[in-house]
Amino acid sequence: MPKLEIVDPGWTYGTHYTFSPAVRKGNLLFISGLTATDDKGNLVGEGDIVAQTRQIFEKIKQILEAAGGSFDDIVKTVDYIITTDGYRGTADVRREYFRNGFPAATGIVVKELLRPGSLIEIDAIAVLDDKK
Repeated sequence: MPKLEIVDPGWTYGTHYTFSPAVRKGNLLFISGLTATDDKGNLVGEGDIVAQTRQIFEKIKQILEAAGGSFDDIVKTVDYIITTDGYRGTADVRREYFRNGFPAATGIVVKELLRPGSLIEIDAIAVLDDKK
């Protein structure tokens, strides 16, 4: 097994980026910070942190499925937000995806994010079952 396994759910718009959607090392899956973009790289939910959060979790779901995991495998998330306006609404989105307990989590307010229009960026760590 290679030292690092790149997990890519087939996103073609990101081929020019210098990072992977996720990297697996053993049974650990490190999911890169994701913003709310569609399959063409366009921002989803402009001005709406709840809609952006939902889009990010849909992208995380795609990565987890590509790695053979689920939201039950996530042990840690970090939210980077540029505003607290509407942030409480993201808790309802978390409840939609984390149905069997919540992972450890950190929220950080930052001045800005690299993706223009992004109100939130989320990264995650999952512990997957060993490959058979």
